[in-house]
Formats: sequence, C-alpha cells, structure tokens
Amino acid sequence: MANFFQSVRQGFGRGGNNKNNPPKSPVQAQAPAMPNSHSLSNSLTIDNIAANDPNAPKYFFQEKYAPLNVRGNFLTLCACPKNVELGEWLAHQIVEQYRLLHGMLQVIQETNAVNGFPICNEQTCPTMSAGRLTYTWLVDGRAAKISAPKFINRVEKWIVSKIHDPVMFPTEKVTGCPETSAIRDANAATGAPATPTDSTNPTADEWIGKSSGFPQTFYKDCQGIMKQMFRCYAHLYHAHWLNPFWHINKHDILNMCFVHFVTVAKYYQLVSDKEMEPMQPLIDLFIKQQRVPPEALNGGHWAQQTTN
Repeated sequence: MANFFQSVRQGFGRGGNNKNNPPKSPVQAQAPAMPNSHSLSNSLTIDNIAANDPNAPKYFFQEKYAPLNVRGNFLTLCACPKNVELGEWLAHQIVEQYRLLHGMLQVIQETNAVNGFPICNEQTCPTMSAGRLTYTWLVDGRAAKISAPKFINRVEKWIVSKIHDPVMFPTEKVTGCPETSAIRDANAATGAPATPTDSTNPTADEWIGKSSGFPQTFYKDCQGIMKQMFRCYAHLYHAHWLNPFWHINKHDILNMCFVHFVTVAKYYQLVSDKEMEPMQPLIDLFIKQQRVPPEALNGGHWAQQTTN
C-alpha cells in the first residue's frame, strides 16, 4: 500500500505519468466515454461534474470501468480458518477492512497544494451523500445532515475508539480453550454435544466470541462498524470515483478494496441487503463476474459450516 500512496500523491502533482491525468494543454481531460453517446461524453469532464451531483453518470456501474488490479478468490482471505475462533477472526477482519478503507479515504483527504483544500471538503461535499441518498449523523440526539468530511472524520474516530476499546476488542489472555470449528468437529466425532457459540442470534449463555473474551454485543457492534464503512465506500464511489480515482487511474484499487469488503460483509452477514442498495448495480456486477465468490452468498460462513 505504501507504493500505492506514493503513486497517488504523484497523481496530484504535475509530474504524474498517469494516462488519465489531464494533458498539459488548455483542453481538459475527458471523462470515460458513454457507450453510443459521443456528444454527451465530450461535454462531460472530470472538473465540471460536481462531486455531490446525484444526476452525474454512474460510470462505475458499467463493466468496462470495473476492473480489479488483482486475480484470485477473496474467499481465501475471508473464510475463518478451522483453528481460529470466529470472534477472533471477525475482529481481525474488522481491523483489516478499516485499514483498507482508511487508505482509500486518505486519497480524498489529500490536501491540494494549489488551493489548500482536500478533494472532499465542505464546499464539494456539503452532505454525506451517495447519489440521491443522504446519510445523517446523530447530533444532540437528532439525525442531522453534516458535511461528508465531518461525517467521515466522525466515523473514523468512532471506529478507532471501538477497535481500541479493551471491552469490545479484548487483548487480555483468556483462560480455557477458544471454541473453534476444528474443536467442534473433533467433539462431534466423539459424540460430544455441540456448543453453538457462532450463532448470529446470541443468547444469555452463548454468543460469537464468548470463548475468546468478547462481549455479548460483539457481533452487533461488528455489524454497526461495517455499516458505517459501507457508507464511506458508497460516498467514495458516488462522489469521488471520477475525481480522484479515475483521474489518477486508481479506480481498480478502489474496486479491489470494495470487493474484499463486500465479500466479508456478505460472508458473515455484517451488512444488510437494504443498506447495500446504493451500490447494488456494482455488487451485482461483481457477483456476476464471481469476483464476490458464490460461497459468500446464501448463508456464507454458516452454510459452509453445515456442509463441511
């Protein structure tokens, strides 16, 4: 990722060698051409499309503009190893997904040396929007519309506080043996009763992560964190896919991070289908391409546990 950020910063300067950078002439760089719409594509440029314009063309929903910079199946990075307790694995996934998202957010938070403002600022993004949808934040107990940079800043601070909360993400050594699928399989082979500690519906006695010291609300907290991360991705695409990601030819890295995120979210049922609606056309495209593996759908982790 360090090389990525170095190339991103180069993309903001005059010396960038990206093929999507504006040429050194008065002519502005053209946005990706719309199929069968030459006159329309010529009238749209990266610089004259407002970041929060809900009517702006959604190029990122088109297959020709949805490449990834990697090959392979994200299930290998997503599926919980048999010798790892599910709570521990979900904690790892949350930290990893935030690391990737934070890298993407840094791109729009980079300060422009010319005007002194980041790409995502109070003027370009007065609300936290994803197309026609606007997300709100609780202010004094009421849902309020705040600017995207403020919203994102609060989300990041909130997530970091959760990750560093020793109650939600305990670091103390636990007594006993964490419950893993390998142990459950071994117990099942000997006829010992199974303990459903990986259920998405916690009871007073059992819940995901209990044997590793995680609180009863852990899975619900993970869902809350992933929901807010998804909203950040939705804003990145709807408001900033053209500028800066397409502009500096890093849209494929954004796609890679998002596919990884969606795979984890669906595999562990961490983000609802309704919440994902602002990005559904792209998600459907990645499912069609099997970028999001079939195993992540229709039950995900829990379906895999019953078939193994």
